[in-house]
Amino acid sequence: MNVDIFLFYLFAIFALVSSLMVIGLTNAVHSVLFLILVFCNIAGLLLLLGAEFFTFMLIIVYVGAIAVLFLFVVMMLNIRIKSTNISSSSLWPIGTLTFVILLSQFFSSFYELDLIKFQGKELFLISWADENSNLANIKVIGKVLYTHFNLLFLICGLILLVAMIGVIVLTMHQRVDVKKQQIAFQLARTAPNVIKFVTLRRKK
Repeated sequence: MNVDIFLFYLFAIFALVSSLMVIGLTNAVHSVLFLILVFCNIAGLLLLLGAEFFTFMLIIVYVGAIAVLFLFVVMMLNIRIKSTNISSSSLWPIGTLTFVILLSQFFSSFYELDLIKFQGKELFLISWADENSNLANIKVIGKVLYTHFNLLFLICGLILLVAMIGVIVLTMHQRVDVKKQQIAFQLARTAPNVIKFVTLRRKK
């Protein structure tokens, strides 16, 4: 068996098992960890298919930001495991609909392959290891972004910066009743004004 096909099936099996563990586990923290594993396996599949840009975007955005945010939120909320009685009759319609959609997508892929063969076109797999000398997708997208669309890229960065500053300004609430130190007033004090003698009378 070819190495690419073996890795493809390996990543696909791990992604399928991890996705089942996400919806099957009762612990929310373990579910988020398996969700991160699903994203990593899908990134491996995209890398084998030659989509390097989407691979690293999936790892940076979903694994590095969204999934880690979910993990921290779940750990901070300290969600307790509660046993809930869910009737299987309420899950059958959703499960059946999802199964029919996935099955139709599966058979439609075979129909497209038969249509391509009917048109006289040949399908062949290209090994990603042999494509090292060619220009990768990330390099092509980087050249396009920083040459032809550099102005739009900078404008998007400025819009995100303004949005971030606006959120920080809107969430900051300065309290008026908070006592603050006055450094100049404290340094300008003199010794006679600082110490005060109080005479106390004894009770007879």
